[in-house]
Amino acid sequence: MSFDTRNIRNVVLLGHSGSGKTTFAETMLYEAKAISRRGTVEEGNTISDYTSIEQERGSSIFSTLLHANWKDSKINIIDTPGLDDFVGEIVASLKVADTAVMLLNAKQGVEVGTEIIWEYIETFKAPAVFVVNQLDHEKADFETTLEQARARFGTKVIPVQYPVNQGKGFNAIIDALRMVMYVFPDGGGKPEKKDIPASEKDRAREMHNVLVEAAAENEEGLMEKFFEEGTLSEEDLTVGLRLAIAHQQIVPVFCCSATQNMGSGRIMGFINDVCPSPADRPDADLVGGGTLACKSDGPATVFIFKTISEPKVGLVSYFKIYSGVLKAGDELNNSSGNRTSERFGQLYIANGKNRDSVEELRAGDIGVTVKLKNTHTNNTLNTKGTERLIDPIHFPESRIHVAIQPPSKNDMEKLMKALIGIAEEDPTLVIEQSKTLKQTLLHGQGELHLDITRYRIEKVNDVTMEFLPPRIPYRETITKEANTMHRHKKQTGGAGQFAEVHIRIEPYHDGMADPAGLSVRNKDVEELPWGGKLAFYWCIVGGSIDNKFSNAIKKGIMNKMEEGPLTGSNCQDIRVSVYDGKMHPVDSNDMAFMLASTMAFKEAFGEAAPQLLEPIYDVEILCADDVMGDVMGDLQTRRAIIQGMGSEGHYQKVMARIPLAELYKYSSTLRSLSQGKAKFHTQFAEYNAVPADIQQKLREGHKEEAHEH
Repeated sequence: MSFDTRNIRNVVLLGHSGSGKTTFAETMLYEAKAISRRGTVEEGNTISDYTSIEQERGSSIFSTLLHANWKDSKINIIDTPGLDDFVGEIVASLKVADTAVMLLNAKQGVEVGTEIIWEYIETFKAPAVFVVNQLDHEKADFETTLEQARARFGTKVIPVQYPVNQGKGFNAIIDALRMVMYVFPDGGGKPEKKDIPASEKDRAREMHNVLVEAAAENEEGLMEKFFEEGTLSEEDLTVGLRLAIAHQQIVPVFCCSATQNMGSGRIMGFINDVCPSPADRPDADLVGGGTLACKSDGPATVFIFKTISEPKVGLVSYFKIYSGVLKAGDELNNSSGNRTSERFGQLYIANGKNRDSVEELRAGDIGVTVKLKNTHTNNTLNTKGTERLIDPIHFPESRIHVAIQPPSKNDMEKLMKALIGIAEEDPTLVIEQSKTLKQTLLHGQGELHLDITRYRIEKVNDVTMEFLPPRIPYRETITKEANTMHRHKKQTGGAGQFAEVHIRIEPYHDGMADPAGLSVRNKDVEELPWGGKLAFYWCIVGGSIDNKFSNAIKKGIMNKMEEGPLTGSNCQDIRVSVYDGKMHPVDSNDMAFMLASTMAFKEAFGEAAPQLLEPIYDVEILCADDVMGDVMGDLQTRRAIIQGMGSEGHYQKVMARIPLAELYKYSSTLRSLSQGKAKFHTQFAEYNAVPADIQQKLREGHKEEAHEH
């Protein structure tokens, strides 16, 4: 059966790694009788973490689509990984979800992963619910966790429940919304409803009143009723809370133990009764302006939010229907890029790797199809004659990159094919063929992200690859003036080659005076493809070199600037003035002048106090107070210049300038130093002089490399 838009709930399970999302998802499916027995992460038999790599690691790496029917509704559940390395899965899931369910570990409280994910929740303006999980752990601390959540995320965090006896004997929850105590049997399951003990009545009543006020604030009629009667009925409370959650004005907090199956049924009931349907959410933004309401009437619009490749199946596409009704066999036009027609031969609803065929899905629902030919993540497909583009998922930029090398050149093609296949599934993985560095680079979210990519390629495609540090895009320049000449003379029977050029090279900056003592005939200031400038001045008087050779001379200089004399890096910000030379009426040609100017430039460069420049990055680090000393100590080993310090929220903030050469694997070091309680952001700032001792080492290294080749 297909569900009406108002009877669909799309929730995404979020939280720091180890908060229990996968176990909670398993319990939700069990409570809804979608599965007959609960698997465990330890045994590797959960519905969600079904891939071999997740079962080996014992943690989620991919987002997984699940669903459960509850009363008259269908709840689509997307379980996500907790590690920031796999943020692409989180962002794509938030794009199509209507409520974010954030799990908090009662033992650990609010962890750094929680805070990072919260930033994405706020970006998507997603309604949110907190679930304090693992209340059966001996070190569970609900009060501290709640206090941290309110300190970090504001007073809109309002508890609906609290545990009576957290810890090893946990089996009871007081629900301040329904004003009842749930007592669970051994092994969990359906609780018994009991009156709230007298000792807890005041606290429960106080919490209930806060919820009533939050609900009343969102509807004028409810506010009047609240003032008249001093309370609200359960029906009125549901209406008010639905509005408050939909507008992100409250974040309700629930209790549970997913492993003991205590509390998840009540949370599912709340999702069903109070959390917004796709029809209650703001209209979807369209590319080019305008919005699209989530309604089943009108033409179909489908958005692909995830693509995976499965052996024996091929491409599997996960989608959300933003408008209309999609039926098996429908043909839609892909409005993104290739504009091809695609047939949705079969429609499925999914519980992990298990898929059930359905005849139709309505606006707001999430489904799966297979074998779309030219459709990828972030594509929008429409009924023919309709042109709409859903605003795409904006994936975060990569934070780490490595150079990759296969065991042999023959394996490169196989490796690239495998990488392109994985990048198709994971848009946060970027492959770059760097002409400047002469390396193939792999950009990702963190070291684990790249390690998992390598593991998958080795396991599935049977091709290995080595990770190498990426070369640094150094630049070469000069710091003083130098004059030189070079004569190129070659006689090989018949016509020979002859060219002589005299050049002056100087450091260049905009607005500088013309070269002293030279008569400038022509100026050409060129923006170089890699940044910086070449100023090429023609100062020949009396025709000692014909004007027709000026382009060849410039080309010879550019050839050497592309691969500079010091380390083979690009040269920049240099003025070259050609002021004298000689030519031969027969033996002079473009090639001769090109070779002469290349050598003249190389020789002059060596006499002009050459300087190697390195890229410097602005780095902003946010870390917990207790790891600040370790973070600062590490920065001192990286030639960092501290630009400023301060605080942001409960974080300490450090702003520093660090050479790119010192940032390799910094994300892993920072994670290790801070036990995950830190994050950082980098942005290119400028090129700066490399210290003399390091410059010398780099020059010697380049000489050795050149000698080997």
